[in-house]
Order: sequence, then C-alpha cells, then structure tokens
Amino acid sequence: MLARCLSASLHGLEAKPVTVEVDLAPGLPGIQLVGLADKAIQESRERVRSALRNSGFRGPLVRVVINLAPADRRKEGPAFDLPISLGLLVASGQLDRPKLDGLWCAGELGLDGSLRPCRGVIALADLARQQGARALIVPPANAPEAALIPNLTIWTASNLKELVQQLKGECPIVRIEHNPSPQPATPAAMTLDHLGLGIEGMDRAAHALALAAAGGHHLLMVGPPGCGKTHLARQLPLLLPPLTTPESLTITRIHSVAGEFDASEPLLHQRPFRSAHHSCSGAALLGGGHTPKPGEISLAHGGVLFLDELAEFPRRVLDLLRQPLEDGNVRLSRSRETTVFPAAVTLVAATNPCPCGWHGDSTQACRCTRAQRQRYWQRLSGPLLDRIDLQLRLERRSSKQMRRCLEATPSPQTHSAWLKPSRVKAARRRMRTRNPRGCSNRFLTTADLHRYGQFEANGLTLWERVIEQRRLTTRSSLQLLRVARTIADLNGQDTVPTEAIADASGFRCTDLMADHSAGAESR
Repeated sequence: MLARCLSASLHGLEAKPVTVEVDLAPGLPGIQLVGLADKAIQESRERVRSALRNSGFRGPLVRVVINLAPADRRKEGPAFDLPISLGLLVASGQLDRPKLDGLWCAGELGLDGSLRPCRGVIALADLARQQGARALIVPPANAPEAALIPNLTIWTASNLKELVQQLKGECPIVRIEHNPSPQPATPAAMTLDHLGLGIEGMDRAAHALALAAAGGHHLLMVGPPGCGKTHLARQLPLLLPPLTTPESLTITRIHSVAGEFDASEPLLHQRPFRSAHHSCSGAALLGGGHTPKPGEISLAHGGVLFLDELAEFPRRVLDLLRQPLEDGNVRLSRSRETTVFPAAVTLVAATNPCPCGWHGDSTQACRCTRAQRQRYWQRLSGPLLDRIDLQLRLERRSSKQMRRCLEATPSPQTHSAWLKPSRVKAARRRMRTRNPRGCSNRFLTTADLHRYGQFEANGLTLWERVIEQRRLTTRSSLQLLRVARTIADLNGQDTVPTEAIADASGFRCTDLMADHSAGAESR
C-alpha cells in the first residue's frame, strides 16, 4: 500500500516542497530510505521505529521503501521524522488515507513518540500557505513561530499518539491562532543613559557612532587596550531605530533557519548584535555547509556585526567580507545551486595599533619593531579598508575624565549631543523622504548622489583637493560624499555645506599604521 505526506526541506532562507512517499511490499522486514537523504534522515528509521512501538502502534513487519521526492534535491535534518511516521501509519492501515489530505507537517520524534522542535519552521509555514495547505502540523515549541504566518491553520500535539487521536477525531484538535506581533521580551535594564556615562571626553567617537547609526556606515576604531572600543561598539544598537514588521520577520526567519530560534520570543524585536571571535572560520562568518546555513554576517542582518581584534583575524577570512559589505548580501555558490542570504549589516571593527597595543600611546612605550607592526597591519588588505567608511583613532582618556564618568548622574545631558536616538531617527526619516527607494545613505549610487546630494560648489572643490592629496580611490571618494550627506542629515540640513565635507574627510585615513608611526616619530 502506498501513502503520501507533504513536508518541505530548507534551501537557504526558502523552503522547497517535499513529498514523503511510503510503500509497503512483501519481503524481508526493513526500511530503505531514498531521495538524497543525509545522515540525520537516514537515522530517522530507528527513531520512527521506536516512536511507533512506544506510542502503541504496530511497527512495519514487511519491506518498506520511503522516497523523498523530488529525488534530485538534497534533504537534511530530523524534521522528516513526523511525515515518515504518519506515512507509515497510513500505509499500514492504522490511519485512514483521507486524514492526511492537504496536511503539511514537520517535526523530530523522540524514542517515546514526543514531538521535538526543528529549525526553519517559519519558512515551511510560509510555503504551506502559498501552496494552499489545509493545515500545518508542528511540534508545540515551533507553534508560536509558525503562527507568525497569516492565513494558515496551525495544529500541534505533544506526541505522536495524541496527534493520531486528533486526526481520528478521538480528541479535540489543538489549533494555534495567528499572532502577527507577539509582545517583545522585557528590554534589558541597560539604557543609553547608563552606557552614555562612559562617553566623557570621546565626542569624536560619539559623532562616528551617530553617523554609523544614521547612515549605516561601517566603522573601524584603532586605539590602545582599554580605550573604550568595545564599549562604544555595544552602544550602537541602542541608537538604531526600532525594527519594522517586515524587518522583524526577515531577521526571525534567518535565526530560525540557523537553528537559533527562541520560543520565548517568536518575533524578534531587537536589532541583532553579533560579535565574532577572531578564531572563527570563513564558513562561520559568511555561512556554508553542504546545505548552506547563515553565518554571523547574516545573523547580524539589520543590526551590527562587531569584529573585535580585527588584525588578529586571518587575512583570507577578512577578504571574504568584501562583496557582502558592499552588496548587502552573501552569495554562496555550490556545484548544484547558489544560495543568497541577506547581510545588510553595519560593520563595527576594533583593533590595536600594533601587537603589543601601545604604539603611539603618550604614556606607555611600544615593544614592537617596525617590521612587526607592518606584518600586523598586512592582515588588513587595502580593498577591505577601502570599504570602511569611517576610520577613527582613539586615545586613552585621562584620570580626570574617568572620574567625571563615575561621578556623573545618568541623564540625557551626561552624554554627547550626538548620542540621541531621536536625532538618528530624524536623519533616517529625511533619507526615506528624499530617496524613493528608502535606503540609507551608505547605499546611495553615483546617480543618487547627483540627484539628492545638493553639495555646495566650494565643498566639491574641497572634495577634489582631498582626493588628490590623499590619492583616494573612486570608492573612497564617493564614500566621503555619502558620509558628508549623513552629517548634513544629522544636522537637519537640506544642502551639504563645505564644513560637512571637511568633517567627513577627518574620518578618512588612507594609512592608519602610517599615521601612528608618524605620530610616534613626531613625539
């Protein structure tokens, strides 16, 4: 007897339909799985066999062939346990065939028949809705996630036996109502007012943070240990505007596909902040695998990707960031297919000026040779630095400045005038009003700069001199104009004045290592 059950497999952020076909035929007892199934699916034979027996159902005593169609597409993960078990019950006559008509399902089975969560259910739910599914059956832990998709009926059960009873009408079906916008989790007690206390004496750094938040510009901070680089980076998400509903759904989908879904917060309301360690591989940073999964840069989509100790990363790993930083997406090509993950992040990177960390410091002597400093900075390629809009050098603060930070009272007046979310929000509103595409200034094309830039003639003359004196590339030259446009937006100006271009040029360093060397020699 032949039975069919509908499910789906993940490919990037999308789910592709899979028909689970189960056929029972005379022969030696055994289960054979075909259809390019990975190791986790192959092992489902033992999980399903035990789950059926421990749930009170008969196990197959004949030859069983299970096909995952289409057979030329790779499938992975334990989410096919549930459709395989339901197909076996129908094929063995323990469940009527019409009960599965129009139903989609996914879920891992425990040996006791319990339903366990699987990743990527939000993508599967979206596909089931598009395909006109009668209902989608998912484990209880995945139900809040599936309920984010409108116009789709969600069923759930705690175990296989309970689910079969629901399908037979022996007990009420547990339906989960659509919840378009679950309440966000309680925000952390730390606010910008508290974090802003540590910004005393760092107004230039606060200005750079505001530019990164408003225009989406990438930021590199160079300074000695303990000068506040990590502290500044962690403040950036607090300046960013709240997520819109489409942004929340996209970010939630990425985290679900990556297996990082949190059932306590079905819809993510906070902009992500991801901090990758310098020992991570290229696959961990950009994503990868036989069936590609999102990496750190995609998990930070819509938020901040923080790379601390940037010069400690392998150069080959950092150079992989060139295309994603410019295009806002990651394209992973394999022999069978190409997968695209969104990666519109604001990169914040921090590094020391040399291996010991004290080159250029006024109080601490550097122990590194010039050759050691050059080797240290050679890990950062020119093309990568060329894609970072804001390049900032930080110095250690004095003891008096640190004391003022401790004695200050948390209030909006204790931190820089740049660190105001309302100011960033107003600047982003100006960008959306001016540009029909609604993109941030970092993504302005040459045509956009010509159409919406409104640069003063004297400012463009200064821009030309900066290009010639610093020998900037075409990319760096245009980035300077984009940063100047953001400075004007933060100041509420329609026209970009000459002062904005001069200010933007101060965030553009052609050779940070040479700047530090020159500073040390001048002392």
